[in-house]
This record gives sequence, structure tokens and C-alpha cells, in this order.
Amino acid sequence: MNQLILCADDFAFSTEDSMVIAALLRSAKLNATSCMTVRPNWMEDSAMLRDVPATAQIGLHLVLTEEAPIHPNGFTRDGMMPGIDPLTRLAARDQLDGLEIAREVEAQFDRFEQAMGRPPAFVDGHQHAHALPHVRAIVLATTRRRAPDAWVRTCQDRVRAMLGRPWRGKAIGSAFHSRGLSQDAAAFGLRCNRGFAGHYGFDGHFGAAFPRFLDQAGPRHLVMCHPGAGQRPGDAIAAARVNEAAVLRGLSVSDMAEVRGLAFAA
Repeated sequence: MNQLILCADDFAFSTEDSMVIAALLRSAKLNATSCMTVRPNWMEDSAMLRDVPATAQIGLHLVLTEEAPIHPNGFTRDGMMPGIDPLTRLAARDQLDGLEIAREVEAQFDRFEQAMGRPPAFVDGHQHAHALPHVRAIVLATTRRRAPDAWVRTCQDRVRAMLGRPWRGKAIGSAFHSRGLSQDAAAFGLRCNRGFAGHYGFDGHFGAAFPRFLDQAGPRHLVMCHPGAGQRPGDAIAAARVNEAAVLRGLSVSDMAEVRGLAFAA
């Protein structure tokens, strides 16, 4: 039976968001979350993950965009790392210092292990920055050394599956951004998810979009989501976080998965 991994991104984006995600994990509405260890509240928030189900997968959400880095670096401006578009341009032009990227990735792994006492179950990236050229190889090499049993998120999926879901253009764009990642990970002895969904417009229509995310699922089908409290100032998707949390609280995810032949371990 194919497996459904329903992952809340951005644990520790704020303490209030962490509280929402931890509650959804405890109530079996989610079975994974990826953690922003770069955030100053991460160490305190991580205590919320101690009593979630043992089946919950706790991963590392590597952050190289739109947050303050652990270590100052040459691509930080006014104390903040750039958005994904400027970072993508820098990566494409090979204008990122690999040593700086490696130091930041190592530091975020360190903070995960300091809080959780173990390596992450999986590794992904805020705004999927982990898949960028030059960044990718650093992330894969570090993951192989620090968390060899972890899997790595890819946005790759079958074209037919992406065309059958909402926001197909965004899904195809993300898949293009991740092109070759599964093969690159395999060269490092690492696995990736097989099947990916979760794109929509952050427009209050998460409830309508969610069942479509489960259509044409892959063998290890990953669905990303962003539930939360929506209280952090400047959060561009604050309202969507609140809506997603409300929708998930009202769903029987396990029943929806079973109907589609998916196992949902929560």
C-alpha cells in the first residue's frame, strides 16, 4: 500500500505556530513536521515534540531565505537572508560561497540534534532552497554524514499526476526546480519521497484543494501544508495558516487516505 506523509512545514516559525502543529500531530491530523532550527524560539518550542506519537516524523527544514542566519554570511543583507528568487539567481551564477552554505547547514543540523537528541528523520528546505544548484550537493553530503537514514524532500512527480491536481503550473515549476534531485540523492545513498503535492493559492480554499492532493499518489506520497496560528508579524500567508489548521482539525485524514489506498501512519 502506498504511504501518505502529511507534513506541516515551518515548525518554530513562531511559538504560536508550533503549538498548532504539535496539537495536530497529537490528534493524528498530521504525521510529520519540518523544523526551522534557525529560529530563536526553536530550542524552547522543540519541547512540544516530546509527546507527539512515536510514528510522527520530525525533520529539518533548512533555512537559507528570509530569516536571520545562525552565522553571518556574504549573502545576508540587513541581518536577513534573501528571498528565494535572489538566492536562486546567486546559485545559478555560482555566486554563493560553498563554505558559508556548508557552515550554515551544519549549524542548523547541530541545533536539531541538540534539541531532539537524534538526527532528523528527513531533510527539506524553506522555499525548497535545498534543491538549488551548488546548495544541493552540500545538503546531500551533509545529510549522508549526519543523518544517513533520513530521506530528502523532492518536488518531483509524474507529469500526469501534476496535471491532475490544482495549481499545476506551480507544481510543474517546483518539479523543474527539483529536477534530478532523486537521482542525485541516490548517488549519495539517500532516499527521496516518491510523489509530491500541496500547491494551492494560499487563498482560503485549502479545504477544497486538499482531497485533490491525494489523487494519483506516489508510493511514498508527500503532501506539504502550512497550518499555524498566523500571528507572526509580516507573515505573508498568515490567514492561510489559520484556515489550513481549521480544515485539518475537521478532517479524518486516515479515512480519506484509506479510500485512496494510502496508509497514513499517525
